[in-house]
Amino acid sequence: MNRQRLKDALENTNVRAFLMAIRLGEGTIDDAGYWRIVGGGTFNDDRAHPNIRVFIPRYNVWSSAAGAYQIIGRTWRAVQAQYGFEDFTPDCQDEAAVALILGRGALDDVEAGRLGDAISKCAAEWASLPGSTAGQRTESFARVAQVYQDHGGSLA
Repeated sequence: MNRQRLKDALENTNVRAFLMAIRLGEGTIDDAGYWRIVGGGTFNDDRAHPNIRVFIPRYNVWSSAAGAYQIIGRTWRAVQAQYGFEDFTPDCQDEAAVALILGRGALDDVEAGRLGDAISKCAAEWASLPGSTAGQRTESFARVAQVYQDHGGSLA
């Protein structure tokens, strides 16, 4: 899979809507979400993933999650190496999220509007999605589906 495929996928309304549904649970659905780090702080240099480690007492873990999709540093480095992302700008974050969806085998489901299948496959990537077993807070399927549809997503 090449980077052009990621860009092409972003032209699909269902893909864009699914990205917003992910952002709901990640606490980044607002415009400033692209510059948010886990725990609510922000960063302002998008030349690279900020890789700021934050302790999350509620879950007793350290995390470097950042950006609209709360991608952790090691995951970012892997997709960056695979696809050649130059920086951590919003466009690259969106492409990276599509790459992660693709990596979970869910891109065809997202594009076709098979929301339940896509969520099931991506719940291991985003702990806030319904069905995730990561032990963190999850959104309800109804709420995720509502945001998806509010942003133009259609169901198969």
